[in-house]
Amino acid sequence: MNSAHYDAVVVGSGFGGSLVARALVRAGFKTALLERGQWARRDDGDWDQSEILLKQRYRGTSPLLIKQYGSRDFQRVYANEVVGGNSVFYGGASLRLRPADFARWPFAYGDLAPYYTQAEQLMGVHGEAGADPHEPPGVAAYPHKAIELSAPARRIYETGQALGLQPFKIPLAINFSDATRPLCLRCITCDGFPCKVEAKNDMASTVLAEAQAAGLQIIVGAVAQRLLQQSGRVEGVEYIDSESRQSYSLRADRVVLAAGALGSPALMQRSGYDHPLIGRFLMRHCNGVVNNIFPFRTNPEQVFHKQVCFTDFYEDLRSELGTAVGVVQDIYSPAPPVIRHHTPWGLQTMAGLLAGNMQNLLCVAEDEPRAENRVTLAGESDAFGMELVQVEHEYSENDCRRRDYLMAKAGKVLRKSGGLFRYRHLIDSFSHAVGTLRSAHTPEEGVLDADCRYWGAENLYVADGSFMPTSGGVNPSLTIAANALRVAKRIVATR
Repeated sequence: MNSAHYDAVVVGSGFGGSLVARALVRAGFKTALLERGQWARRDDGDWDQSEILLKQRYRGTSPLLIKQYGSRDFQRVYANEVVGGNSVFYGGASLRLRPADFARWPFAYGDLAPYYTQAEQLMGVHGEAGADPHEPPGVAAYPHKAIELSAPARRIYETGQALGLQPFKIPLAINFSDATRPLCLRCITCDGFPCKVEAKNDMASTVLAEAQAAGLQIIVGAVAQRLLQQSGRVEGVEYIDSESRQSYSLRADRVVLAAGALGSPALMQRSGYDHPLIGRFLMRHCNGVVNNIFPFRTNPEQVFHKQVCFTDFYEDLRSELGTAVGVVQDIYSPAPPVIRHHTPWGLQTMAGLLAGNMQNLLCVAEDEPRAENRVTLAGESDAFGMELVQVEHEYSENDCRRRDYLMAKAGKVLRKSGGLFRYRHLIDSFSHAVGTLRSAHTPEEGVLDADCRYWGAENLYVADGSFMPTSGGVNPSLTIAANALRVAKRIVATR
């Protein structure tokens, strides 16, 4: 077993891991980043809907065992693994949480606000300040102006206005204007796909490239096995090379977990940490897509149109349920093979033929933190000899109520736009997973303190979405990014 020593080792290269690693390297920390995936290929296959969405080109080696929707059995599900994590597949939506969303957090919106601004700058967000009717304070301007609406987006935007709503352009972390890098081609393979030309401002294309040039050591194909401990401190990380299956260890003065809300708690459990809330309070949003079939081709030019968002309903049920409702966003329509795959038997042929007449709206609803929704270790092992990650999740009645409330609102917009027939698709992805190592005021309430440091080890930090006590009603990516910058500042101050 080889060994090397670092000022910091970061496990995971998504929004949290990449940004905290960049900050530490820039502060002079000798830093290594471990990522179990490989670099995205950035070729034609990355824009092939069947390759990415059906064949799962980047599926990992180890399955997740998932039990949900009242099932008695665990199903084997394979997550994507790639340098940059979920940032490589997300659609660029970069929305802040609102001040009321922090009611159960150990710090306030104002504590995170300056880091939101920094994250927007680093991620090159294009947006229109002041247009969001529930915009939080501090958004004076975005780094770049929002682009003009494409025809499909304009249809939704103008319909929303006709219904008395206040649609606005989604703040997007996509390169529409910086000519020093590849510019967005305005295609429809963004949400759910690696960007072949690297115009999406994912962590691999931007932050990690810069950090690597500044001295960050990125070790790919590194499957984190356990944290090394001694006398209440973390001493480093042991990992397995996914190709050679050999074990290695990196010694470090500090370790930052950023393997995601499923991976980070599992790594802590494999390492023997026994805080009773590790893995508890898993959230993933309660999401669904409303699809309408129109009597005309909705996007004949096949242009980018994930541009419109509605927050009009964000606060509608907070006084009653104690949470936000969420947002409605425009989203692309998949290719016919993908639509047929997800359509009930008997309707597949017709659905494929009508794919060009569809337009969809995505509904992102807040879900409640419930202790019974959790991540644990299974009794069986994977190809690396490590216990498989086991996930148990059920939505509450109120979770579904918020989602259905948004879907009804989205349906009205689509019908007013000219849609004739409606279909609802419920999303069971864990791409928005948060909450399994929640930060809190006390060790009894959560696993981490307000600085996202583990209560039981002064040099173990968490920088992914697992720190979030509640999920809010927007994509968590920008919040994870902002918090990673906040955590990095705390770590630098300990030197």
